[in-house]
Amino acid sequence: LTFPLLSVTLLVSFGSSMLYGYNLAVVNSPAEHIKAFYNTTWSQRYGHGLAPGPLTLLYALTVSIFALGGLVGSLLVGVLVEHYGRNGALSRSALLVLLAGGFMGFSRELGSPEMVIIGRSITGLHSGGFFCICLSVVPLYLGEIAPKNLRGFLGLVPSIFICLGVFSAQVLGLPELLGKDRFWPLFLSVVVVPASLQLLLLHCFPESPRYLLIERNDVRGATKALRRFLGTPDVQDVIEEMREEQRSLSSMEMVSVGQLLRDRSVRWQTLSVVVVNAGMQLSGIDAIWFYTNAIFENAGIPMSQIPYTTMGTGAIEVVAGLIGCFTIERVGRRPLVITGFCAMGVCSAGITISLLLQAALPWMRYVSVACVVGIIAGFCMGPAGVPFLMTAELFMQSHRPAAYIVGGSLNWLCNFTIGFIFPFLQMSAGAFCYLVFCGVCLLVALYVYLVIPETKNKTFMEISHIFA
Repeated sequence: LTFPLLSVTLLVSFGSSMLYGYNLAVVNSPAEHIKAFYNTTWSQRYGHGLAPGPLTLLYALTVSIFALGGLVGSLLVGVLVEHYGRNGALSRSALLVLLAGGFMGFSRELGSPEMVIIGRSITGLHSGGFFCICLSVVPLYLGEIAPKNLRGFLGLVPSIFICLGVFSAQVLGLPELLGKDRFWPLFLSVVVVPASLQLLLLHCFPESPRYLLIERNDVRGATKALRRFLGTPDVQDVIEEMREEQRSLSSMEMVSVGQLLRDRSVRWQTLSVVVVNAGMQLSGIDAIWFYTNAIFENAGIPMSQIPYTTMGTGAIEVVAGLIGCFTIERVGRRPLVITGFCAMGVCSAGITISLLLQAALPWMRYVSVACVVGIIAGFCMGPAGVPFLMTAELFMQSHRPAAYIVGGSLNWLCNFTIGFIFPFLQMSAGAFCYLVFCGVCLLVALYVYLVIPETKNKTFMEISHIFA
């Protein structure tokens, strides 16, 4: 693991993946302050406040518009990656975050709830794929620059930074820090810090060697980039592997989404991307991240203890992410994904049981907390990062951008759906709403067990042959 390889992994993970995690959790602790701002602004404009129903709807839109922006951004991944390259797309992305931070940071001063919603949608655009960011190009870039024996390790580093982003939002949201009413615009706009660092430093690192050779036919540039990333002048074996893939693709053009969906030779890879990406979001993890405080409040945790309980769950998810990162090359991709989804399914059922019994057994509130921790830990150990790594590994270069568009679009569509409907699902179904997530998790685990092969230490050509 060379210094340039480690440095660029940490930089893109900090400047992109961490922002995704931060934006998932940042709306949790200031929820009441943001609702109060919306209510006050509405009253000033129209002479009366918002009823509880419309206020919940407006706040749910604020939460879920992040995913809608991500959905729009993910549709542009293929074109932008092909035009700018992996490094180029990432280095340009920070401008969007600076714009979003400005909208959210000045929203209260200008008395504009619309600016909060616009800022959230722009951060979603950044995270989802416009200028190809967190859930698209980061794992794609790292998967292409890493040697195959480190591809799994480096591919999960972004998931650790997603967890660190969530944890950072939980820490900064404490009442002693930025959790006060007057600080929530600053709390939302902290995202400009890592984005600025990425904007300043990423141009110091080379483009993906695989992109340079296969898509730009720049053998000299690819060789130079490989020598820098791998720290050795002898990169001929890697060049030959990429040339073999290039020769196999010489008669093919980059496929569109429509061509990918119609291509029978990759139908199982495509179905696998659909199932795993949709299942990742429909597992209920976004409901946990977006509404942690509300879930703990319903479980009977005292209000004064909720911010610290939430922060504790964040610390545990960072540890779980580290466990997944340092074990993936030892145990493989499939065991982490299957174990993670099974743990999430069992814990989702546990939340339902604990909520139903907490009136008779007060200590069941702590079982609810333990189940929330179990869902987050199970997610961070495998399902948080492995699906994006798998998308890069299951497809050849010609199909990879289109596969990321399909996976990213489903990911964000399901993210938006859960973020928007969960408050209403919780009101209508009560404790039983978590059984939906339980069923999804167990079905996805079963599919991975039956269909998806292990890809550890295999070249992209070998993986393609396994499916064939």
